[in-house]
Amino acid sequence: MSMNLEEVGYLKSTKRWLSPDDLADEYGFSKSTQSKMRMQSSNSTIPFSKVGGKYIRYSRASIDKWLEEHQVRG
Repeated sequence: MSMNLEEVGYLKSTKRWLSPDDLADEYGFSKSTQSKMRMQSSNSTIPFSKVGGKYIRYSRASIDKWLEEHQVRG
């Protein structure tokens, strides 16, 4: 079974868990900015999980929800 490029792009964009590189590619947050946002101790801290004690992962659903909750309204 072969996949065309559109199918590969769709599968990539529907991954549940994102690495810091994935988050940078798909949402535009640099890895440096991600690190700063993880260290904040406020309600604006970006949601993340640590897997195996060292691997940072982001839930796509949590990131989408977090972005909606932190919209700037004009």
